[in-house]
Amino acid sequence: MSIHLLGIRHHGPGSARAVAAALAELQPDVVLIEGPTEADKLVELAALEEMVPPVALLAYAVDDSTRAAFWPFAVFSPEWQAIKYALAAGVPVRFCDLPAAHQFASRGEGRRGLSIDPLATLANAGGYDDPERWWDDVIEHRRDGAEPFTVIADAMRELRHGEEATGREAQREAYMRTVLRKTLREGFDRIAVICGAWHVPALETPLPPATHDQRILKGLPKRKVACTWVPWTHGRLAAASGYGAGITSPGWYHHLFTAPDQITARWLSKVARVLRAEDLPVSSAHVIEAVRLADTLAALRERPLAGLSEVTEATRAVLCGGNDVLLDLVTREAVVGELLGAVPGETPQAPVAADLAAQARRLRMKRDAAERVIELDLRKANDLEKSRLLHRLRILEVHWGRPTADERRAQGTFREIWTLAWDPGLEVELVAAGAHGTTVLGAATTVMLRAADDSSTLADVTAALEKSLLADLADALPALLRGVDTRAAKDADVGHLMAALPALARSSRYGDVRGTDTAGLAAVAGRMVTRVCAGLGRTVHGLDPDAAAAVLELIDEVQDATALLDEDVRAVWLSTLEGLSDRSSVPPLIRGRLTRLMLDTSRLPDHEVALRLGRALSPGTPTADAAGYVEGFLAGGGLLLVHDERLLALVDAWLAAIPADAFVEVLPLLRRTFGTFASPERRSIGTRARALGDPSALVVADDNELDTELAASVLPVVAQLLGV
Repeated sequence: MSIHLLGIRHHGPGSARAVAAALAELQPDVVLIEGPTEADKLVELAALEEMVPPVALLAYAVDDSTRAAFWPFAVFSPEWQAIKYALAAGVPVRFCDLPAAHQFASRGEGRRGLSIDPLATLANAGGYDDPERWWDDVIEHRRDGAEPFTVIADAMRELRHGEEATGREAQREAYMRTVLRKTLREGFDRIAVICGAWHVPALETPLPPATHDQRILKGLPKRKVACTWVPWTHGRLAAASGYGAGITSPGWYHHLFTAPDQITARWLSKVARVLRAEDLPVSSAHVIEAVRLADTLAALRERPLAGLSEVTEATRAVLCGGNDVLLDLVTREAVVGELLGAVPGETPQAPVAADLAAQARRLRMKRDAAERVIELDLRKANDLEKSRLLHRLRILEVHWGRPTADERRAQGTFREIWTLAWDPGLEVELVAAGAHGTTVLGAATTVMLRAADDSSTLADVTAALEKSLLADLADALPALLRGVDTRAAKDADVGHLMAALPALARSSRYGDVRGTDTAGLAAVAGRMVTRVCAGLGRTVHGLDPDAAAAVLELIDEVQDATALLDEDVRAVWLSTLEGLSDRSSVPPLIRGRLTRLMLDTSRLPDHEVALRLGRALSPGTPTADAAGYVEGFLAGGGLLLVHDERLLALVDAWLAAIPADAFVEVLPLLRRTFGTFASPERRSIGTRARALGDPSALVVADDNELDTELAASVLPVVAQLLGV
């Protein structure tokens, strides 16, 4: 009977190579691996060809999907090599760590931090100031020679001398010893244990009495747990991704494990391919010089092999010409890489995850870790189904796809643009969605129906209605529509109605584009506009400047929204604005904006607009009020001043008449107003202002001299367009 403890570092290519060699030599009749015991029934799936690392074990509490954890494996993970060896040799392979059922049940008991950093301590003893570099030199860069496990065990034994595990670490090691005793009782003669190097001293024989570990494990709470395999990515293995898997260069480690020879030359050739893919000039001579530089740096630093730091410095100096932007590209594409694994189709999945997988296969939507942009034409049945699926997933917080930044601008058209990128962490969100239903459609419908309950606000229900229309959740629409109508009737706050109206107006247009039945939406929106018009006069009365700015933003949104509704509804809205546009109790900012809207919609003649602007800018009007009126009036853009000399003259005369002390006070407001204009508009306004009263001042710049012959050539076309 013999127990062989193989202490490793998770995700280490040198450790993985050493484990594979040791197992081939020891030929154990059972293999124990650090990991959750619930995964024992899934381990045989690793033998299937469809299982391609990187992959991860996902365990989650059935009654609380927020309690979940991943155990990732790459091809260069020692545990993965142990699994593959055992399955190929036909010997039992089991996980021996504390069950996830216990880990998820004890919320308040976290993992105990170590009193020392083992790697830093050993590196310091070896004369290294960088623990990662020491471990790479001693373990990960090894390609031959004696097995490292005896030396690792000796080192950890010394480091743990007098160290007593407590908390979660004590429970884990007690459970590992319990599994080891059970394996011995089953009669296995050659037992191989693959575990973190730190745990090796705790598992050495003679083991403490079983009663010692029973006391540690007694009374541990449990909860029901499910376990499955999910695809993983190199990006998720990197510590920089937010999941601390312990390595920052999975692409480099993958290369160390898979390259048969000439490690440096093969790596820099790969880097050259990455740069050439970006149309950058990288020749064979560049690669040769980079290899020489990396090997020379390794020799000067007395390293057994050029490590990541050496090949990175060679890449920066030779292949990137000192350009750190190009080096970042190499880091992203090669050092980290975005390799996405795969799991067999027979892997057990949560119901919603299984439904998504089936729909993705049917719609030919490949889950890829790399970002890609797709354009959907909603007139095509397949594209429309893709859009609905992506919108349903967004409702479930599964952000596989993200629409273009200006999503609202695309609404009401047949075109949608999405950026797709699959993050393995979304598997947890799919598990969580199972609390709402067994399919993507059912779960999304349930989530939206909850927005119709009594605790939701009008804005919440309206937003849910808009999402439901995009996702085609027919079963949720009636309840949400009733919720909007009921809340709109009860809500006396005009601001709430105005905030909710734009989403409802947009929703009323989706039936034309997406084939969704939106009967009743326009009627509800029309009733909301009527209520807004009835209360808008009270809302805008006597507001301070900050409140006026907030209400003005709502007015602009409703103005855009009513353009999507029936003309009768639009007419009621514009009539209300016209009645308020010259009321003295309305703040100048809003009066100026309403007057501009009346001009833009041809409800006021030009001379009336000029008369109102003249009154607002008369000497008897406080400077701050006049500035607010100008800000509201010009909020739609500065072209009006370019083409209407009367209005420009009024504004110019008002500006010239402002006293010096008052001008300083209104200057920030004026800068805010004119700063929104495009640069060509500001230049044109300045040119026109200089020419006021002196037409000869309008001189065309020399570099833009009018080509009379070219201008004459277009006159017949212009005349035809004008009907002359």
